[in-house]
Amino acid sequence: MSRVGKKPISIPSGVDIKVDRNLVTVKGPKGALAQQIDSDFTLSQQDGTLLVERPTEQKRHKALHGLYRALINNMVVGVSQGYKKELELVGVGYKAAVQGNVLELNVGYSHSIFLAVPDEIKVSAETPKGKNPLVTLEGIDKQLIGQIAAKIKSIRKVEPYKGKGIRFVGEFVRRKAGKSASKK
Repeated sequence: MSRVGKKPISIPSGVDIKVDRNLVTVKGPKGALAQQIDSDFTLSQQDGTLLVERPTEQKRHKALHGLYRALINNMVVGVSQGYKKELELVGVGYKAAVQGNVLELNVGYSHSIFLAVPDEIKVSAETPKGKNPLVTLEGIDKQLIGQIAAKIKSIRKVEPYKGKGIRFVGEFVRRKAGKSASKK
């Protein structure tokens, strides 16, 4: 039995889950999300919890059991609390600015990079005095926020010698010794 799949999903107050054949719709105070699931799986709701049950012990059903439970749990957390990711721009002269839903990045290239962010995600950029610029992504869809954050990070990957680049706040970057360290 899948350890993740058999855990019940607790449904906070204000969150409504509706199952229509293979479409699960979750509505909450922050918005609504929908997810297609395999029609073989059954969802049972009781006492403020939701349980995902698989029909057989087939390898395919076992593989999807934990996945569907995790996806539905992410939707419940998203519509009730929301998700937030913060990225840090480390490097001399690196800047970030937001106009509407367009993120403008100056990260050491000869030109500015403009990235259109979907309307479902709220993006903001700030530059605290004496610290690195921060880009904050907020929304209800965990997958979409992760995808946009990965796209932003891929614009300027963190290099291991000086540690310059775009990284998550609190992310550890393993540093390498340069040439001068070996000439002793």
